[in-house]
Amino acid sequence: MADGEAGVYREFKALAEAADRKFARARDLPLYGGGDHHSRKAFKAYTRLWRLQQERRRELVAGGLRRWEIGEVASRIGQLYYARYLRTAEPRSLVGAYVFYEAIYSRGYFGATAGAEGGGGGRHQALLIRYKELRFIARFLVVAMLMRRAEAVDHLAGRLRALVEESKAAYPKTNFKEWKQVLQELGRFLKADGAYKGSRSLRYDNLFDSYPSNLASIARFHSKRVLKLKEAVLTSYRRNEVKFTELTLDTFRMLQCLEWEPTGSYQIAAKELTENGTVSDQSGPSGLIDIHLSTEISDGSLPSNPQKAIIYHPTVSHLLAVLATICEELSQDSILLIYISASGCTEQNMASQKYASSSSSHATTASAFPIDKPNSHMSSDNHLWLGPRGSGGPNNLYPEDLIPFTRYPLFLVIDSENSHAFKAIHNAEKGEPAALLLSPRISSAMPGVESTGHGSQFTYFLTAPMQAFCQLAGVTSDIDTDTYANAENILFSAFEEYEEILCTSVGLSNVWGQILPDPFLRRLILRFIFCRAVLFYFHPEEHEQHLPTCLPNLPESVSPAAEAIKTPILQLAENLVVSNRFHFRDSRHNKK
Repeated sequence: MADGEAGVYREFKALAEAADRKFARARDLPLYGGGDHHSRKAFKAYTRLWRLQQERRRELVAGGLRRWEIGEVASRIGQLYYARYLRTAEPRSLVGAYVFYEAIYSRGYFGATAGAEGGGGGRHQALLIRYKELRFIARFLVVAMLMRRAEAVDHLAGRLRALVEESKAAYPKTNFKEWKQVLQELGRFLKADGAYKGSRSLRYDNLFDSYPSNLASIARFHSKRVLKLKEAVLTSYRRNEVKFTELTLDTFRMLQCLEWEPTGSYQIAAKELTENGTVSDQSGPSGLIDIHLSTEISDGSLPSNPQKAIIYHPTVSHLLAVLATICEELSQDSILLIYISASGCTEQNMASQKYASSSSSHATTASAFPIDKPNSHMSSDNHLWLGPRGSGGPNNLYPEDLIPFTRYPLFLVIDSENSHAFKAIHNAEKGEPAALLLSPRISSAMPGVESTGHGSQFTYFLTAPMQAFCQLAGVTSDIDTDTYANAENILFSAFEEYEEILCTSVGLSNVWGQILPDPFLRRLILRFIFCRAVLFYFHPEEHEQHLPTCLPNLPESVSPAAEAIKTPILQLAENLVVSNRFHFRDSRHNKK
């Protein structure tokens, strides 16, 4: 080996170590409240590293550079792009992650021969590279799912399963139990996410989710205060919830629901993962990956997406700290969406709570960070539970914990059997009246139809109402394509009519009026109206526990008993041949 070649490789290793340190700092920072400085420094370091291997590739290979080391650099760049997407909600950054991950995969940088190039490293190193490959494919799967690349997802899921089996056979003394669990989680996730294959994207599509005929009605709110959704906090914490890695199905759906469906060159024709069923371009030069994605990938015809802080299984203190940080940076014309999907009580307390006194209560002193409240185990229905199995106390989130944040405009979506407890926030705000969408206390389902594997039903209605209706009514996933398309047309017309009624209603609370111009929040409200009406007609008698609630109340004109609200649901049920599963003739109730 020439001294020059060895020197270039030493330079590469030194730059790689420096870049890794910057990457670690950027990775450890939360994806909210700043941190772009460290991300930019990490990008700069990896840009320099990438250019070095592009310009002096031959010398580096001669000096000992191995394919998996190139893959590691490209993987870190992909991770930085994905983190930037989570931080900024820029579609361009999601594309960046996909481009790098696809290139790594198609060129086999972590493949079976990667460890053997340039001197190998033995069985132990081969195992380490195998773990790198497993983690890389799991990350690639998440990005492909968010990009809605169905074929790529199916291919990657098959490759991950095969790779786990290959690893168990190649390394029989190594325990791959955690990866078997990952495969189980992936199977549940893909089954739920792909239950209705013909379904369109959950993102806001101007073609399907906006109704030009109602623009004048919406514009009447423009003379008053108008709030825009610019920030959202999304979290879920449930027992046995459907999830993959640290992305739960509920937050996965809500994340997409709060983004625009791109119409421009974001829909890039990325290279296929395979050609004729085999991985392509195993040996192509890595320099073909473009680290500087063109600005054309961003869609200038659409506004920017609201930024979202996605928190996986937070403690109560962590959640409230995130809220405090984001509220401090909230602009005057902004509203913060807080979405929480969580259980109402701990497993530990389930048995004891039925003997507890129903008259016990908590002090309502507002506190940004709750402590273990006296007798907190004596009440089972006034909090959400954010904690690991068998715990409670400081892991209980109470309505009064959120009241301090009502100094700012809030749009709260609480999905829990204890959602009703958060009615206490209404009229107790500290400055800004909050808008609340609260889930039913009891989920509905056809007898014998398993629904738990689809994620939370209320969230399903808010993010994918057509699929949620089918799941509720027991319509199978192999529904005829034309029938499903007709059903979506009925739903499109229904939302157009609901929007017109809502925007022209007399007596609409200003709490709703000031957020209706925002397309994302307006769509959530319309879907709430649909969800409430569907569940209302699903039950033969009025059952408060089966219906979602909103505060302040919406006008009578959009109540479930209103003929204009009922008629499209009847048409939908008839189109899907499930009208016998609803109780349209028994709609004598009048629900606000």
